[in-house]
Amino acid sequence: MREATTVLKTAVSGSVSGLPRAFWWLFASTLVNRLGAFVSTFLALYLTVERGYSSTYAGALAALYGLGGVIASLGSGVMADRIGRRPTLFLSHLLTAPSVAALGFVEHPAAIAGATFVVGMTSNASRPAVQAMLTDIVAPKDRERAFALNYWAFNLGFAVSTTLAGLVAEHGFRTLFLAEAVMMAVCAVLVFLRVAETRPAKRPGTVPGEAAEVSLSSVLRNGRFMTLVLLSFLVTTLLMQGSVALPVTMGRSGLSSADFGVAIAANGVLVVLLQIPVTRLIEHRNPAWLLALASLFAGYGCALTALADSVAAYALTVAVWTIGEIINSPIQMGLVARMSPEQGRGRYQGVYVTSVVSASLTAPLVSGYAIDRFGSDALWLSCAVVGTLVAAAYVLCLRQAPERTALPDAP
Repeated sequence: MREATTVLKTAVSGSVSGLPRAFWWLFASTLVNRLGAFVSTFLALYLTVERGYSSTYAGALAALYGLGGVIASLGSGVMADRIGRRPTLFLSHLLTAPSVAALGFVEHPAAIAGATFVVGMTSNASRPAVQAMLTDIVAPKDRERAFALNYWAFNLGFAVSTTLAGLVAEHGFRTLFLAEAVMMAVCAVLVFLRVAETRPAKRPGTVPGEAAEVSLSSVLRNGRFMTLVLLSFLVTTLLMQGSVALPVTMGRSGLSSADFGVAIAANGVLVVLLQIPVTRLIEHRNPAWLLALASLFAGYGCALTALADSVAAYALTVAVWTIGEIINSPIQMGLVARMSPEQGRGRYQGVYVTSVVSASLTAPLVSGYAIDRFGSDALWLSCAVVGTLVAAAYVLCLRQAPERTALPDAP
């Protein structure tokens, strides 16, 4: 028992040691942010149950929320480079507080749609700034570990918030909106008081081949980087099927929403338990093969859903694609950080975040159409095909970087 405790302490110490103090304030802001992330999770339930709107209207508003996130990701990436990471992060949290509170009080369908779009923008604007800050303050050798820890905080906060939201909603859905508004205000105060600016000073002419400022168009013209963005979009689309197509499939199999809750809980539990130790295990290994492996886990984990016939079997499929998520997230974000030139980190992270947000926007549309047109089995089996193609594309795209040290920090 004592030996096991010693091993655990050593593992934890190795995971958290050596990171700068500024990282932990960002870590805290991410955790607080996600602890208050009630509305996006329960928005569809609020609209259909509390307000009596149709599922079509709720789906349209979910798409509006995602569209706001896509626009905000690009805009906040530019802001992070131009005016700084700290003000971008502060404004995101500060503006989310009143906008999410307003969403709980507006009555007219058009006003609800407008407020949803604004909340989608403000709540997603923080992500490029946070990831650019992590790249600024953490040494290259520790970045994947830092991204993994931040992702762990993201998921831990989300797991707790979804649990708390059910309790808070018993006092009325409007309480959820007010609670999130308060948490976002707390987050803004935390950023204002404790998070320092990290944007590198401009050094025109001191770095060969690097301009004083990187334009958004130059990011979009970077073919290798945009290929990685596309592949990230496809992998995220696969992972999104767990919250989009899985409940539909389980419902058609005669299982209840409670059964879905049990199955999908495997995702949050495994991310919280395994994200840090798995990241420690795969640190400093070949990114091409790791991303390819993650894509195969995601694709074939989803494909196994076509064979599931019980809650336990569905939970097992969730566990398989969750392993892909755990591997993919820190490796992909670390790779983006290393490909981003110093003066363009905000823009590069902004474009990368659009791949994640866009997947949340398109996955429901694609999966819904595929299930209605071809059946759920066809959708799940096609995930294996997509996962295989993406895995091969990762290997081909990164074939000139067999070792991590061979990949430059800027394109």
